[in-house]
Formats: sequence, structure tokens, C-alpha cells
Amino acid sequence: MASFEASSRDEGEGSNQTSLKTVRESLIRQEDSIVFSLIERARHPYNAAAYDNSSLKSSGSSLAEIFVREAEHLHAKAGRYDNPEEIPFFSEDLPLPLLPPYNYPQVLHPVAASVNITKTIWNMYFNELLPILTTKGDDGNYASTLALDLACLQALSRRIHYGKYVAEVKFRDAPMDYSSAIHDKDREALMRMLTFERVEEMVKQRVAKKAMVFGQQVTLEEDNWGGDTLNYKVDPTLISRLYSDWIIPLTKVVEVEYLLLRLD
Repeated sequence: MASFEASSRDEGEGSNQTSLKTVRESLIRQEDSIVFSLIERARHPYNAAAYDNSSLKSSGSSLAEIFVREAEHLHAKAGRYDNPEEIPFFSEDLPLPLLPPYNYPQVLHPVAASVNITKTIWNMYFNELLPILTTKGDDGNYASTLALDLACLQALSRRIHYGKYVAEVKFRDAPMDYSSAIHDKDREALMRMLTFERVEEMVKQRVAKKAMVFGQQVTLEEDNWGGDTLNYKVDPTLISRLYSDWIIPLTKVVEVEYLLLRLD
């Protein structure tokens, strides 16, 4: 992850360029969305029937896949995917927006559209994260469950693909340093340049603290405040692990893939 905590140089006034400061602030705001959405999803048990492809024999798809596909069709009509920060999980045959497109600032290189790891995010969420986020069981609230899943998926995807903006501002900050590694197609060198372990540790600590604050079981008993993790709606260490094992590594994958195409 790039060192946004250590630098906040702004670009020229009136420019469409995103600065290190604005990117850092966006990443911090997105932490709130991720933590909140995961806390909400954890209210329901796993609800396995929603993810079983055999449950809907006529379609061959899970209810989760159908729900997300249909939701993305509606969101596309409202122009969600005109925003370069938003990437659909199922991009095939999406309808055109019903309103004229908004003129978003052109911050990224045009190759950004080809950098897409939604399949990896989908598999990570449903196969690795969701089973440890939720308790076993089925409460039958599949519509509510899947709506919360969609919110989680969108928040995670937006945060991870925001690595394109991370990479862009870092490239603009030191184009000569990055250009050499890009010309050599040196993924390992780029990964080293984009990795700041001290900053990553700060991020993991911050999201864990947010999970403690946002997920505290509040009562009127003063001595209950600040109890152990059993009093939290989601274990804060799980949120920290999410960033450590998945969000930060996948963001850096996006950064590297974007930079490798940046000079095309």
C-alpha cells in the first residue's frame, strides 16, 4: 500500500488530478463503509441456501448470483457504472443509463477499464470471508441477507479497485522511478515500491479500532463499555485480518496490474 499517511502533497489547483491527500481521505472513508456493511451482514446467520447452485435447478445459478445480476441491471440504469470507481461483477448485457451520463473527471489512464479482479473478490467474499463472518444457521431472510451481501461486495470492490487511483497518484509523484520497472515488466520491483509495512500496520490497527467503536454492544451500564471481544457485533481482529489477508494484498495486485499498462 502506498504511503498516504506520510505524504499529502496536493496537485495544482483546478487540475483534474487526484492528490495523495484526497486518495488517502477516500480510503479512510471507505473503511467506514466496509466495517458498517460487515457488521450489518453479521446480524444474519450464514443462510447457505442463498448460495447453493442446486437450490434453483431451473437456472443453474445461486440465488445470490441472480440477486446481484438483477441489482446491477437496475444500478446500471441509474448510471452507477458510469463512475470509474464502480465496477460491476456481471458486466454482460448491462442496460444503458436512463439519464445523460455525468461528466466524471478523467483521472485514470484509459487502460484502467481493463484492470478488473471482481471474480477474485467474489470468490474471496463467498468462499473465505462469509463463512467466518457469520454464524451457522438459517433464518430464512434471504432477501435481507443478499441485500447486505451486495453492499459488502460493492464496498470491497470499490476499495480494492481504488488501487488504480493509488497507483496513478504514486506514478505521477515519481514517474521516472516507476517507468523503469514498468518497461522491464518487473512485478516484484513494483510491489516493493508500493509496499509500506508501517502504513499497512497503521491501517489494520485503525480498522480494528473502528470495528470496536462501530460494533460495540451499547448498554446503560457504564462498566460494560470497553468489554472483551464477546461484546462486539463483529470480532475486531477479523476486520484487521480482512485487510491484512485480502484487501491490502488485492489492492496492491490492482496497483501493479494498472502500472504495467500505464505507459501503453
